[in-house]
Parts: sequence; structure tokens; C-alpha cells
Amino acid sequence: MRTKKFGHHGPDVSVIGQGTWYLDRGDRKAAVAALRRGIELGMTHIDTAEMYGDAELVIADAIEGRRDELFLVSKVLPSNASRRGTITACERSLKRLKTDHLDCYLLHWPGSYPLEDTVAAFEELVASGKIRSWGVSNFDADDLGEILEVSDKGRIACNQVLYHLQERAIEHAVIPWCEKHGVAVVAYSPFGHNDFPSPRSKGGDVLQKIAEAHDATPRQVALAFLTRAAAVFAIPKASSAEHAAENAAAGDLVLSAGEIEALDKAFQRGPKPRSLPML
Repeated sequence: MRTKKFGHHGPDVSVIGQGTWYLDRGDRKAAVAALRRGIELGMTHIDTAEMYGDAELVIADAIEGRRDELFLVSKVLPSNASRRGTITACERSLKRLKTDHLDCYLLHWPGSYPLEDTVAAFEELVASGKIRSWGVSNFDADDLGEILEVSDKGRIACNQVLYHLQERAIEHAVIPWCEKHGVAVVAYSPFGHNDFPSPRSKGGDVLQKIAEAHDATPRQVALAFLTRAAAVFAIPKASSAEHAAENAAAGDLVLSAGEIEALDKAFQRGPKPRSLPML
């Protein structure tokens, strides 16, 4: 599994991690097995959020005895992101995850509380050892500029955003902003939301041919394409150990310049949207 530096001052983190949205909706035993298999194969970046129902509890079962190997991330809801509320939400997540610290803690999306209050809470959590870094999610370039104004340089570790082959809006402004400021970009829902390209579509045919050339799967090719930039990581979710293994194998897949060009042409990024897409 390849690793990359996570933000300005962060550690090396697996380029492919594990998402957990809706993880609590299916078979719990299978979900735990999937997470454990992913960890065994190097997908040590595990992402969750207080919004994700009982996902934090499922993760706690899966990571028992392996916490020190992991880069563990959770998120605070904007409705809880006051200075006091952020700290309380973090402590609640720590308890559910059965750990004494998070490697990164994110504001789930821009909300109504002043960003300086949320940032102050993040820095208080860092000082107390409850989190090691902080970042944001679903922030457009303008939002990133606003939070940069109320935080010290180099403090924003990452921005987690929607990014898949058929939704490349972040390539217009978000990725360039993050690259300029040393902020990691984490792609959530990297296979789309129940709309991965059909093998019968033109784009799906391109994916399939590239996959066959590498003895890989189309989903592995998609992950390799999305993480081609040095700043970008991806956190696909797996519902089974087999699916986790498939995702992990993408961490060693490197596409040629010609293959990247073919995918770029097959899945054009389109014009810059008025607002940042999110799920």
C-alpha cells in the first residue's frame, strides 16, 4: 500500500483508506470483518463521523488491539460546532470509538457557528492531546479561505470532499487551493452514489480495457485515477472482506500518462459549478 504525507505536517497515510458511512446499516459481523481485512492489507486510514449512526461503535469492535496502527478520523456536525459543543462532541466520539485520541477531527460542513469558535475548540483539543490534527469537509475554495483567515498557517490538515469519475468539480478550484496550502484532499464516495459507470457505457468500456491491461478491476482503476495527484487520498467503503481486499489492491496500482489521458477524456470534468457538490 502506497502512502503519502497527510497535509503540511502530517504523517504518512495510506493512499486508500476506509469509509464507514452506512456501515451500521448492514451485517455488523461482515462490517467488522471488512474493516479488519482492510487494516491487514494496509488501509489504516479509517474515516467516520458522529452523523454516521453506530459506525463508531462498529469501528471500536474492529480496531480493538490495533489502535496504534491506525490513522483514525471523525467529524463534528455543524449543529454541534460551537466551542463547547465541538469539545463535547469529540469526547463523545472518543468514548464510542474506545480510544483516547483521534488522528484528525473534521468540521463536517460549513455551518452557522463562527469558524473562529470551532477552530479554537480544535486547538484546545490538540493541546489536550485528544486530537492530533484537524480539518474540514465539504468546503469549497472560498470556505477554505475563510477558515484560513481564523487559523494559523499550516493548521488545516485536510478537506474531505465528494470526488468520483463522474463528479470532478473539485479539480477546478479545491484541489489547486489545497495543493497551494499544503492541505490533504480526501475523496469520499469515490465510486459515486450507486452510479458507478456501467461496463456498457463508453466510459465503462475505457475503464474495463485499462483494468484488463493491469489485471485489475474497473473500481481499482477508478481509485488509482482519483488519487493520481500527490495531495489526494480516497476512502471507499467496503461491506465485505472481499470488497476491502479489492479496494486495497488499488493502493499499488499506478496508471500510465496515456491511461490517465484516456480516462480524462472519457470522464470529462465539465464546467466549474456554482456551488460545491456534496452528499
